[in-house]
Amino acid sequence: MNTNDFSIRHIGNNAQQSAEMLAVIGKDSIDSLVEATLPQNIRLSEALDLPEALSEFETTNHLAELAAQNLKVKNYLGYGYYGTILPAPIQRNVLENAGWYTAYTPYQAEIAQGRLEALLNFQTVIADLTGLPIANASLLDEGTACGEAMHMLLESRTRDQKKNNVNKFFVADNLFPQSVAVLETKAHGLGIELVIGNFETTEITEEFFGAIVQYISKGGQVNNYRTFVEKANAVGAKVAVATDLLALTLLTPPGEWGADIAIGTSQRFGVPMGYGGPHAAFIGCTEDYKRVIPGRIIGVSQDRLGNYALRMALQTREQHIKREKATSNICTAQVLLAVMASFYAVYHGKDGLQYIADQIHTKAAVLQGGLEHLGFKLTNTSFFDTVQIEVENSDEIVKIFAEEEINVNGFEKGKISITIDEMTSEEDIFELLSVFATIKNTEDSFEFEVDDSYLPKDLIRTSDFLTHENFNLYHTETELMRYIKRLERKDLALNQSMIALGSCTMKLNAATELLHMSWERMGNVHPFTPKNQVVGYQTLIKNLEDYLSVITGFDATSLQPNSGAQGEYAGLMVIRSYFESKGEGHRNVALIPQSAHGTNPASAAMAGMKVVVVKNLESGETDLVDLKE
Repeated sequence: MNTNDFSIRHIGNNAQQSAEMLAVIGKDSIDSLVEATLPQNIRLSEALDLPEALSEFETTNHLAELAAQNLKVKNYLGYGYYGTILPAPIQRNVLENAGWYTAYTPYQAEIAQGRLEALLNFQTVIADLTGLPIANASLLDEGTACGEAMHMLLESRTRDQKKNNVNKFFVADNLFPQSVAVLETKAHGLGIELVIGNFETTEITEEFFGAIVQYISKGGQVNNYRTFVEKANAVGAKVAVATDLLALTLLTPPGEWGADIAIGTSQRFGVPMGYGGPHAAFIGCTEDYKRVIPGRIIGVSQDRLGNYALRMALQTREQHIKREKATSNICTAQVLLAVMASFYAVYHGKDGLQYIADQIHTKAAVLQGGLEHLGFKLTNTSFFDTVQIEVENSDEIVKIFAEEEINVNGFEKGKISITIDEMTSEEDIFELLSVFATIKNTEDSFEFEVDDSYLPKDLIRTSDFLTHENFNLYHTETELMRYIKRLERKDLALNQSMIALGSCTMKLNAATELLHMSWERMGNVHPFTPKNQVVGYQTLIKNLEDYLSVITGFDATSLQPNSGAQGEYAGLMVIRSYFESKGEGHRNVALIPQSAHGTNPASAAMAGMKVVVVKNLESGETDLVDLKE
């Protein structure tokens, strides 16, 4: 037996077991089984043009070679992605623990009480920090979370707004560009007219059903949106806010100044950047939206004996029940990463999170003071972690820093932004200032006064948060490990047993496939890093795209969708756009079998298609007569 063969270790059956199964069905080989079941006219006539498979050891070495091609640089790019310190007890006991990373989607509450408690902790973090009463057990990423919020507000229009086809949605121009891109795509499918502009100068009229703003803006400014929200609400428009969880430990939460929905990412809570993901996004909302909030919601309940128990709640709004009438095609959650973020909050607690946030802000304030001292023109009057200057030669400055193996943000023409995170040291701040001094052709001792805070005084947080005992008992490594283990014992994962449920989410990530998540040159890589600094990642991505193109027989492959449901939505949007490009936009009917997964009709509806259901026979086969009709 070739013990280096990946399939022997992970597919789950050996030659003897295969022979036993073949005997039961009356076949003498796998080839004869294929011959009897797979029509000749759809079989490949020749082998796939793919390289030889590597053993697990060879794969690890190959990944190490690719990782070495990703340069080790210091990133201050921000834009929704930040360096973060993953506490070792969480890395070893959650991320690298099969009791957590092989756990199945928690459809059966009885065998998932530990995970459900960790996810309830996650929801509590989101509700407490955003100041909104309801949160779900995570979404896919911040961009798609913005899209989900817009869809929620569309579906929640008043009867008069729907009757009058009120379809305008305001997008603040300070939103992260990746979020704007997702909103533009989703708006096209839903027939929404996006209006992108300055939140202070754009007039929100009765033609708008909603708006979204960024708290904190992409350039770092902390804006007060109270007046904007009041004006929007006065004409019946509701407001969603993309926000930063860590900043909300110091700033007034959106729920306290009138926001209906808050979204963002929990990546800052101990989850590596990983060149863009995956990360667990979040969404919180008021009670008015509990029937349309997407994804999983964990609720507190009782078992048949009256004991405390957890379950997934409010599922009647989900696409597997509402199908094409659902508000979202999201059918899962980033559970492992949401669990990591929740344990990060459990480990640090309120005081620890505020300390981390204070340290970040203090270092940003020192940087601001140093740049002011050097004579640079600063743009942010108030900020949390991002300092921005106006310069004429922004491209040249970006290059100067790149030569020092430092990446600063020059994405806005004529401006340079520097975002401080949990990993930034005092030495890093003065390294940045010394480069800026060189740019100014000066040597400096950097003796200057620093303001205590650049947080706006009218937005300082006064409300309490994370008061539940779970966030106040486990601040030592020993207590945290014991808590993690207690929850793990209440769960069933593949390290204990097979879960006898079939689903698109039943899969096993081999340990070898997860090792690189903890490697610095894989995990600590910002997604907007210049491509010439991440040759390893670029090679990995290109190879996978090429392999998948060969396997599927298509000309090219996109790896952009980050779930099966997002993939089918992307495919349907491509089909819709194809017909529109030919002047055949009226061809908008999607035939979907009655037996299809609930995400299928939901995705079609989101893509602006009319869903026509094709019936199934009692045998489960498609009713061909109904299909022809």
